[in-house]
Amino acid sequence: MNIKSWLKYAVSLLSHLNTPLLDAEVLLSYVLRKPRAWIMVFNDFLLSNTQLNLLYKLIHRRVKHEPIAYITKEKEFWSLSFQISKGVLIPRPDTEILVEKILERMSTNDYILDLGCGCGNIALSVAYERLDCFVFGIDCLQEAIVLSKKNSVILNINNAKFFYSNWFSEVQQKFNIIISNPPYISSKSIFYLDKEILFEPKISLISPDNGLSDIKLIIKYSKNYLFSRGWLLIEHGWNQKNQVIELFKKYNFSDITSYQDYHGQDRIVCGRNHF
Repeated sequence: MNIKSWLKYAVSLLSHLNTPLLDAEVLLSYVLRKPRAWIMVFNDFLLSNTQLNLLYKLIHRRVKHEPIAYITKEKEFWSLSFQISKGVLIPRPDTEILVEKILERMSTNDYILDLGCGCGNIALSVAYERLDCFVFGIDCLQEAIVLSKKNSVILNINNAKFFYSNWFSEVQQKFNIIISNPPYISSKSIFYLDKEILFEPKISLISPDNGLSDIKLIIKYSKNYLFSRGWLLIEHGWNQKNQVIELFKKYNFSDITSYQDYHGQDRIVCGRNHF
């Protein structure tokens, strides 16, 4: 079977998904280790039995709505390629707005803390852009720490360090900026989530108190770990902006600002340590 025939077969299997042709091309690119542009040009290339068997296994995982990123074990974020695993949240393009707003607030030799680093995509993107600063990422999952360290080596980023901490439990210094994309989905909403999201670790998605429990904890205690006039930036759910702003006010943050993501949804609140 050649590439053209296999793509036709794959698209028919994936027709219930939003992007069947793109998904098929990504899987083919992953197996052949060729860019999608090559696949389009050389669509008469004959696939070996070994390649076809692997493609069959992968496409049937995708048929069951397993995210492409978990199948290929990689995801692009901030134009960087990150290795991922099923134990961490898949980086999302809308979170890139968080990186943008962090970079706008950074100065030379700043110390940055990323709470709940996952695969390290936020921390490493910031460190990649600002080699003059020092970025630290923490997570309560050892798998995430191992993966973040691996990505830092692959990307050759040397100004980012990762260690275990359950939020602030092992943090022992102050920072100029603290950032977090914490769990913020209510357990009541789990039945309405997209099938693909259900493949992701619940600990990284679900938070008690209507999705606000971890956000409340971070806002409350971050002041103890921020230098005077230091920034806190938090990603939140599309309908949580007003509640998050009130929490920033409650704990005496100033210069409170909110930002929308690239789809026009409320996504980030940031504020400054007043003391």
